[in-house]
Amino acid sequence: MRPFTTFNLKQAVVFFLILAFRIANAQTGSYSWKPDADLSRAICSRIAVPSGFARVPADSDSFADWLRHLPLKDDRPPVMLYDGEQKVNQGAHFAVLDIDVGRENLQQCADAVIRLRAEYFYSKHHFDLISFNFTNGDSASFSNWLLGYRPVIDGNKSKWIRSESVDSSYANFRRYLDCVFTYAGTLSLSRELEKVDNAADISISDVFIRGGKPGTSNPGHAVIVTDLARDTITGQAIFILAQSYMPAQDIHILKNPNDSAISPWYRLPHTKFLHTPEWDFKIDELKRFK
Repeated sequence: MRPFTTFNLKQAVVFFLILAFRIANAQTGSYSWKPDADLSRAICSRIAVPSGFARVPADSDSFADWLRHLPLKDDRPPVMLYDGEQKVNQGAHFAVLDIDVGRENLQQCADAVIRLRAEYFYSKHHFDLISFNFTNGDSASFSNWLLGYRPVIDGNKSKWIRSESVDSSYANFRRYLDCVFTYAGTLSLSRELEKVDNAADISISDVFIRGGKPGTSNPGHAVIVTDLARDTITGQAIFILAQSYMPAQDIHILKNPNDSAISPWYRLPHTKFLHTPEWDFKIDELKRFK
């Protein structure tokens, strides 16, 4: 008989927690921070597709569909920083996502991408799929966190020690994210993603990302594709981008500074660079979750 190891026990506890969570939350919405989200305010409801284009199909349970249905705040409010002040540059955004930024200077660019990915899995009760790497390469899984394990950082190493009680609540999930935001960034996220060989194959949830170097003047940046449409004749892609930035601020939909006629939709440029309001990416910096 196979021994019932500590690892097996961890898996069993996580499994039963997920089962209990699904039963308790069977009737809640897909956006845990806003269970009463109004789908009439979703990206795909508020932002029309230009003439001659059609949104690409997406499975109703997919991350892509979840992203394009993210709720937006009404009208075009200012982008707010974590400390309650307005962002200096109010000319970069088309709309603002209806999601909190937190009270600390943590949820910046890569963190916003991490937040959305993790929120999707949390909403689907896939706690075991919520895992990201710290910049030092060590893995930080929510499955360990909810069992009460916490990282002890010693220089460039981290060791997980159980110091808290079992807790799969949303509040504890947010504390997990703040920990990840503290020790992860564009460099670690870019290493976790895989390169998209042909940018023409761009998909919803793909990320334009340049890994930075912590503690330097090169922090890097990341923006995520939240919706996608294609020309009904040529198949040419257009897409919508969302970002947070430095300091931590509301996640917002970016304007297209290159083509006001289709803004906030973007086309893939004929050059090697994608120009966004606050960052220029190389086309080959397009990556995808594995």
